[in-house]
Amino acid sequence: MNVPEIFGENVFNLKVMQERLPKEAFRSLKKTIDEGRLLDAKIAGIVANAMKDWAVEKGATHFTHWFQPMTGITAEKHDSFISPTKDGRVIMEFSGKELVVGETDASSFPNGGMRATFEARGYTAWDPTSFAFIKDGTLCIPTAFFSYSGEVLDKKTPLLKSMEALNAQALRILRLFGNHSVKRVYPTVGAEQEYFLIDRKMYDARRDLVFTGRTLFGAKPPKGQEMEDHYYGPIKKRVSDFMRDLDVELWKLGILAKTKHNEVAPSQHELAPIFTVTNVASDQNQLMMETMKKVAGKHGLYCLLHEKPFAGVNGSGKHNNWSMSTDTGTNLLDPGNTPAENGQFMLFLVAVIKAVDEYQNLLRLSVASAGNDHRLGGNEAPPAIVSMFIGDELAEILDALEKDKTYKGRGKGVIKLGVEALPELPKDTTDRNRTSPFAFTGNKFEFRMLGSAFSIAGPNIMINTAVADVLRGFADELEGAKDFNAALHDLVARTIKEHKRIIFNGNNYTEEWTKEAHRRGLSDLRSCADALPHFADQKNLELFARTKVFTEREVRSRMEIMLDNYCKVLTIEALTMIEMGRKLIYPAVDEYLSELCAAAYRKEQMGVSSECDRALIAKLSADNDALYRCAAEIENLLAQSKEAGGAEHTARFFADKIIPVMREMRANADEMEQNTAKKYWPFPTYGDILFSVS
Repeated sequence: MNVPEIFGENVFNLKVMQERLPKEAFRSLKKTIDEGRLLDAKIAGIVANAMKDWAVEKGATHFTHWFQPMTGITAEKHDSFISPTKDGRVIMEFSGKELVVGETDASSFPNGGMRATFEARGYTAWDPTSFAFIKDGTLCIPTAFFSYSGEVLDKKTPLLKSMEALNAQALRILRLFGNHSVKRVYPTVGAEQEYFLIDRKMYDARRDLVFTGRTLFGAKPPKGQEMEDHYYGPIKKRVSDFMRDLDVELWKLGILAKTKHNEVAPSQHELAPIFTVTNVASDQNQLMMETMKKVAGKHGLYCLLHEKPFAGVNGSGKHNNWSMSTDTGTNLLDPGNTPAENGQFMLFLVAVIKAVDEYQNLLRLSVASAGNDHRLGGNEAPPAIVSMFIGDELAEILDALEKDKTYKGRGKGVIKLGVEALPELPKDTTDRNRTSPFAFTGNKFEFRMLGSAFSIAGPNIMINTAVADVLRGFADELEGAKDFNAALHDLVARTIKEHKRIIFNGNNYTEEWTKEAHRRGLSDLRSCADALPHFADQKNLELFARTKVFTEREVRSRMEIMLDNYCKVLTIEALTMIEMGRKLIYPAVDEYLSELCAAAYRKEQMGVSSECDRALIAKLSADNDALYRCAAEIENLLAQSKEAGGAEHTARFFADKIIPVMREMRANADEMEQNTAKKYWPFPTYGDILFSVS
């Protein structure tokens, strides 16, 4: 296989553009891509025709404006290229207007109360900075999605706005350091993707997996991940075949799939791409998840992307490695080797520290979901408390700067930013802290709280926006300074002192850290019901207004959508539990009880003790009765939830009233699974599922 030859073969990338577009059209389009300028309307038709010819040559018959509504997945409406001719035939056409703007029905997509059902018209607008691609015989054009009256209805538009806000403020900072050659600053992301692969037959036999993506019942198997023999272990052939085919499909789509390996839990794996610009990374991660499911199906497998599909073993995260890079190729979170570069690095570093501290609630709620509530705080995931890891060396440097004291690792005196160089820091200046939610890992920050199924757009909107706003404040202060170096030093020292509470280099899993975090005044938002209402805090509304990323109406609508989604997910889970409990578990255990009772009676007739049988009968009978009572109670609570009053109150009702009963029902079922003969249990167990792929 010639990987360089197949890489990007289904992508209308710069190479293809340069080959197929007139020079002037290519230069204009490239300027739009590089500098974020508006596309020259005159060349839209030229680009559209070249794109259509290329796609048709590759077998495409349709095109779609591919967008990312607030459902968390992608959406597409396909139109063919055909256009009728007078002689009753057709030709293949694609206009500039069709490329740049599309129209779709927006009434059935989540809008958070911004639009009435009859206000159905929605529009899609081409994002030329993310390349078009071919998928299943259709030309897919990445687009933004908005309503007839201009409200933003997607995840891409605010992501692009947050990137622009970060670019504008980062450029102001770079100019202060005398850098006038950089034209753009881009946030970059590499999103590590964890997932489970199970046999498709096992998936089909579990109604909870089919309806909810996770197991609502299931006792822990005799062997799970205790031996740590799956992590980085040899990859099984069936999985290896899947991974090989997945790589090829992703490479054809121009996705920089780089690393693959077994993860900690049985049947769990990971795929990591190379860094790229954030909006492109977001698009590609959505494509990656879709492609994983498609390729798994070809191998008789099912790809589970739920954050916690199995209790008692690791869940799946998506580690969002975030940094900032210039169009000249400089990573702004790389320390550099000169005094100016070091001072610049320290300013960007403390800007991120301040942003994470001031807007920790935004970061927390950006990863809030019903599924992630099961994962955050587990031993494979960071806790719900947001904190930062920067490593001992940087911590010592920050401490020296804050207190104007000698840095021990250098021993040459007090550090003054902009005058003396910091010690030359290698890229791996920190160890990896797998327990930290937001860890500095040499030249980037790894935000580890995202769930596997998440769109990375939401969390990156929050990071970009918060950092952009902090940089704005820094630039305002430094641009008016008479002595730049002194002002820089004082600003960094003051910022460290005011925001060092967010830095923690220890084990985030310990109860001691939870107590310490509370002492420091850090937020501890355990569930969606706790976290999501903070979206509309006045402080956050003002942030989004200053940066022009969201209007207040858009913030409130998104909060409403996320709370509503939380309640809908839990409703589906609750109804699935009721159905499985009443129609599968209860009758199966009841049938087994009948056999046990008959066996006990026969033994007693023969004068043989049936003490064990009677104990088991009593235990199973009590658990089965309790399961049925829980099902009835959940059903009653679901009816009550409709009267809770608004999305926020309903979410609180689910968290406080319904989830505890769901846990109780599961505990009863899992206990019965361990006490019921295998042939009677009505669906595959954890042991069956997790070790089903050979």
